Amino acid sequence: MKNSLKTERKRKKITQEQLAEMVGVSRQSINAIERGKYTPSTTLALKISEIFNTTVNRIFELEPEDYNS
Repeated sequence: MKNSLKTERKRKKITQEQLAEMVGVSRQSINAIERGKYTPSTTLALKISEIFNTTVNRIFELEPEDYNS
């Protein structure tokens, strides 16, 4: 799954730590999501999209291989 979380976060001038506090996870979780090492739960993806006042699909995008899982 691709994501534009880092880009969105930088645009809003929010640190990983600040975002983590806002959505109730660790900074390490935010870092792992940004690097594509962790796929957030639906609830977490929704919380993140609300912080940036956008849709989940704008931040998180399925890739072809995601359909084969």
